[in-house]
Amino acid sequence: MSSAHHVRRLDGVRIGYEVFPGDRPILLVHGFASTASETWGATGWVKFLTDAGRGVIAPDLRGHGRSDAPQEAADYVPRQMAADLVAVLDDLGLDQVDVIAYSLGSRVAAALTRLAPERVRRVVLGGAGPTEFFTTWDPAAVTRFVDAGEVPADPTIAALLGAGLNGGADRGALLACVQGMTGSELDVPAGIPRLYVAGSADPIPAGVAELARRVDAEYIELAGYAHLNAIGAREFKQAALDFLA
Repeated sequence: MSSAHHVRRLDGVRIGYEVFPGDRPILLVHGFASTASETWGATGWVKFLTDAGRGVIAPDLRGHGRSDAPQEAADYVPRQMAADLVAVLDDLGLDQVDVIAYSLGSRVAAALTRLAPERVRRVVLGGAGPTEFFTTWDPAAVTRFVDAGEVPADPTIAALLGAGLNGGADRGALLACVQGMTGSELDVPAGIPRLYVAGSADPIPAGVAELARRVDAEYIELAGYAHLNAIGAREFKQAALDFLA
C-alpha cells in the first residue's frame, strides 16, 4: 500500500511524492512532460521493484504532476531540480538511496549526484546521452508550440512536448523547464557506480555508449527500442535491479 506526501522547499515550491514500502528504497526520477505515475507506475516498474522486495520513492518533478509549477526558467535549473530530490530524502529521513532515472530525469539525477554525492549509492541513467537534447530544439518553435499550438517541424518537439500538452500539463511550467534545463550535464562523480541504458533506435542518448566506455561505467543497449517504449522494457528493469543489487 503506497502513501502520498508533499514536502515544501525554502522557495515555497511543494514537491509531491509517493512511497511504496519495501527494503532499501529506490528513488525513481521521471522524464520531461510526464509524471511518476506515468513513467514508473503504468510501465510496471513499481510493481517489478516492490515484487523484488525493494521500496520505491516516486516524486513528481516540479512543474509536473502533483508538484507545484513555478513559471520562471530559473526555477528549473539543474541544482534546483536536484535540491527537490534532497528535500524528499530529508523528509523521509533517508541518508542514502539507489536511483533510477529516465530521459530528463537522468540529468536531474546526475545533478543530484553532484549536489549531494553522499546521498546516492548507485545510479541508473536511462534515455540520456552526453548532448542535452533541448539544445537541439529551436527555442522559437518551442514557444510557438506552447503558446499558440503551432506544430513544429522537429518531430521530437511534437512528440515529447506534445504528449505533456495533450495530457493537460501546465504549459508555462513545461516551457520554463525546457529553458532552465537546456544544456544540463550528465556528469556523475567518479566514486558513484553508474549504469547507462539506451534503446538502439533512440536518437536522444546518442553517444552514450562512448561516454560509458570513457568513464568506465556499465552500459546496456536495448535492441530495437525507441525513446518512448524503452522505459517499459523488461530487460531494462532486470538490468537495473541486478546493478543495484
